Amino acid sequence: MFDFLEGYDLLGAFWTTIRLTVYSAIGSLVWGTVLAAMRVSPVPLMRGVGAAYVNIVRNIPLTVIIVFTSLGLFQTLGVSMGAHDFEGINFRLAVLGLTAYTAAFVCEALRSGINTVPIGQVEAARAIGLGFPQVLSLIVLPQAFRSVVGPLANVLIALTKNTTVAAAIGVAEAALLMREMIENEAQLILISAIFAFGFICLTLPMGLLLGWVARKVAVRR
Repeated sequence: MFDFLEGYDLLGAFWTTIRLTVYSAIGSLVWGTVLAAMRVSPVPLMRGVGAAYVNIVRNIPLTVIIVFTSLGLFQTLGVSMGAHDFEGINFRLAVLGLTAYTAAFVCEALRSGINTVPIGQVEAARAIGLGFPQVLSLIVLPQAFRSVVGPLANVLIALTKNTTVAAAIGVAEAALLMREMIENEAQLILISAIFAFGFICLTLPMGLLLGWVARKVAVRR
């Protein structure tokens, strides 16, 4: 039944999906944290820039962002992200687009966690002379991250599924291989089931693990 799979690098395609997820998750977590810090900053300009970025990026379709990284950044502006081959350039541009998009959701999840930190702790930290960066890094963010492991898990699962959009610029991940196989083989239902099962194998254990972590590190008020 599965003889048609010969000649297709199924594991390689899912490995590309995993790499896209990991690199984009790391990038979006870092950039999303910076955006969250900007959104709660005492500087009005930083709050405005952070809010504008989140509100604009969240309302742009991910496909538009990914295609823009290829057509706008690479083909028009010549941005290659340090890669020299077409496959590497597209992969890095896809990571950039996924990071830019997902960071907006990480920011909002993290900002909701920041709002759960008791204001009394912040005022106490300021009373002993700590500045905003110290209050944020030592008092607020550690508690905020513990509060939003669950929401961040949902963002990560969504990111894993969103990697399929990278096929729009030719990244050889699972969705691109699925499209190629459907075009070449008369096994539409079976091929769809195989790739659906593959994504379930990626996202279900991730959700269960992060759900367990969320219960373990939850802040008790």
